[in-house]
Amino acid sequence: MDRYVYEGLIGRLEAQAEHGPALFRTKVLLISGAAYIALFATLAAIVGFVYAGFNWAREAQRASMITVAIFGITMIPVMFVVLRMFFMRLAPPEGRRIVREEAPRLFEVLDKMRRKLDGPPIHYVLIDDRFNAAVSQRPRWGLFGGHANYLILGLPYLLGVPPNEMLATVAHEYGHLCGHHGKIGAWIYRQRRTFGALHEQVDRDRETSWAHALLAAALDRFMPYYNAYTFVLSRQNEYEADRTATQLVGADVNACGLIRDALLGRWFHESFWPAIFKQANTVSRPAMMPYTSMRTAFRAGYPEWANPERLAEAWREQSGLLDTHPALRDRVEATGQALSLPKPIEITAAEALIGAGTAKRLIQEFDTAWWDKEKKDWEAHHRYVVRSTQRLSELNVQPLQALALHDLQELALLKAEFETPKAAKTVLEHLLGQPGGPFPKAAYSYGHILIEEKNERGLEYLLTAARNDSSLVESVAGAGYSYLLDNRGEQAAQAWWDRLMDQEQFAN
Repeated sequence: MDRYVYEGLIGRLEAQAEHGPALFRTKVLLISGAAYIALFATLAAIVGFVYAGFNWAREAQRASMITVAIFGITMIPVMFVVLRMFFMRLAPPEGRRIVREEAPRLFEVLDKMRRKLDGPPIHYVLIDDRFNAAVSQRPRWGLFGGHANYLILGLPYLLGVPPNEMLATVAHEYGHLCGHHGKIGAWIYRQRRTFGALHEQVDRDRETSWAHALLAAALDRFMPYYNAYTFVLSRQNEYEADRTATQLVGADVNACGLIRDALLGRWFHESFWPAIFKQANTVSRPAMMPYTSMRTAFRAGYPEWANPERLAEAWREQSGLLDTHPALRDRVEATGQALSLPKPIEITAAEALIGAGTAKRLIQEFDTAWWDKEKKDWEAHHRYVVRSTQRLSELNVQPLQALALHDLQELALLKAEFETPKAAKTVLEHLLGQPGGPFPKAAYSYGHILIEEKNERGLEYLLTAARNDSSLVESVAGAGYSYLLDNRGEQAAQAWWDRLMDQEQFAN
């Protein structure tokens, strides 16, 4: 489905949901039920046709038994694909399981929450590496049998928020499973994931058999509409879950938690992790491991992430179609609270809810796992930086006129990477003015510098780079798209992208 058509469909469905929420919820349930009826009907029809065919062939005493048998055999792939959906098992969430003996206070709080909200049990509590908390429900046996409820708490999140705001987030997530709307919402969420997983699997296998191709074509038509309806309902359920959080901890705590999540979460991804990995430029091993340093970094970085400029930026964001969660402004305004910056915290959720001893143990485990995963790439990058800076020092002391063309290009690219665009620009201009080209990587680097300066001549250099090095086409397309989107609008940006992608396809 075309993106603009999909956006228009979402808009119409949101209007329906706003004017008649109960009717809209019923409609989504009927659509979900109709999908299962269609699958069961397909299975029943195949079995019925094969059974009727064998009866007809036997009663007529004709040699058509072979024909009927062939028909039955050809139906097996369809039956297999449909049956596989009924028993498809989704992978459980990843994370380090934590049990009651390790964090008795956390489980006491969860027990109280369950009693107060009259919700289902939490079967597993997992700790993962995200700045987030979530509840996930997984069917045990595809569409049949019960399901398991997982609470996933991110260790960075536990180290970055106070306990009452953590409870607000957990209550929000748990609220998706509570009450009438929670049960319906959880069921639809499971079906959305199941149908999505089936669609992905069948789409990958569509070339293997006509049965897969037939089912893939049907899902290609069904899924955009199903996703649109369930997206709108899921967006509604987010507000319901926020009300659950407000009921449990209060509107002020809930609103403050939403703001802290938005501001600190962005800083965590945009500043904290880049600062960690930047150390690889100078040391072969981090001076302090990331999870060990998080609590201190969150406190020290407070002026960077909790300031009016960042708050205003987050407040301007609008609800999109890639995330069922509404934008920060919509969610805070729904609580009825005023906009304000969160205060620094004295005690973290990790300390209060899982205890200092268990928190320390988890931090050590996560740091060890992180270093085991990153060590090889970290050390390789460090060696590359050491060699590159040594080479840059060697080239820097020589006059440009004395350098061979390949040395000029190396110098320009090293300056762009390890010094400043201005320092690289002089060398790039000198290189690009020399005979013996083209120099696509240099042209790309120079074009990128120019468009960063809002100089549209950079687009021509980007095109030169793409024409002479097909490996640069996608990077050129992305750089030009971003520039044109900001300066000329979406139509010009899309035309640029299409032009470059057509060029890559033609080259291939």
